[in-house]
Amino acid sequence: MASFLRRHAAALISLSAVLAYCAFIEWMWGWGRILAAWGAIGAGPVALALGLMIVTHLVRCLRVYDYFRQDLSGAFLRLFRVTQVHNLANILLPFRAGEASFFVLMRSEFSMPMARSAASLLWMRVLDLHALLAVGLIGLVAAAPFPFLAWAAWVAYCLLPIAGFAFQRPLFSVVSRRFPGKVARLAESVLSGLPQSWAPFFRAWAMTVFNWSVKVATIAWILTLLGAPGLAAALGGALGGELSSVLPAHAPGGVGTYPAGIVAGALAFGAPAGEPALSALSQAAVNAHLMVLVSAAAGTLLSLLLAPRAAPARPTAS
Repeated sequence: MASFLRRHAAALISLSAVLAYCAFIEWMWGWGRILAAWGAIGAGPVALALGLMIVTHLVRCLRVYDYFRQDLSGAFLRLFRVTQVHNLANILLPFRAGEASFFVLMRSEFSMPMARSAASLLWMRVLDLHALLAVGLIGLVAAAPFPFLAWAAWVAYCLLPIAGFAFQRPLFSVVSRRFPGKVARLAESVLSGLPQSWAPFFRAWAMTVFNWSVKVATIAWILTLLGAPGLAAALGGALGGELSSVLPAHAPGGVGTYPAGIVAGALAFGAPAGEPALSALSQAAVNAHLMVLVSAAAGTLLSLLLAPRAAPARPTAS
């Protein structure tokens, strides 16, 4: 029994967390009341929201495909399967453990060296975090007391990737000299993952901005339909939920942490904190999280249906 518990400790902890979360939701509001909100919205908006979420999965796959275009030519559907399994693992596994699946899957499916796929993923995560904050901050900027200064600061922030790419080598050289050791090695990894010219950089940047704009807008729209009080609060909620999923610590499947991130983000962006409003916002957060989980599962199922049978992996230049 002790050996079984040691071998399956992570799975048992994850299952316990999910069951405890489900029991808490049932005790707090009841799953019938939570799920009834989808009936009030209607099938059309729900189907549209799920479709838009799956579009974001396709765009993220296209970004990876474009990055490795010479190595993965003609293998988009196989790559879509890889990115969807990676996405699902990222959601289900705690503490960002699912990120490692990308390196393993790229090596097993395409014989890609792990160092190369890791560098590319790190670079894309930097772009993701920047774009996520840029999109989410729109609600805060729109409500700022000095609109011109707020929008000017937002535009300057949005253009940071261009400045960073233009001065990448001097910047990384300064970082390496000032912070030797782990920080310098991390900087070198990011540098090795950067595109080698402006064209692929702009393509990756444009796809990143499009992806997060659609995803955050979709989640904010659903939160509004579910009762979130206003655009700023809905955008803040979408930003908070997504930030909770990219930070180092999150629960298995995001149970608890993702809805809590939505509530915290909405409150930070001006949602009322009274008990009735907070209860309604919490229920909306639970349902928005369910939509994210369902879209991830649907995207994975679609990729498994569309992808051809696994072919022998091709050697990839390191």
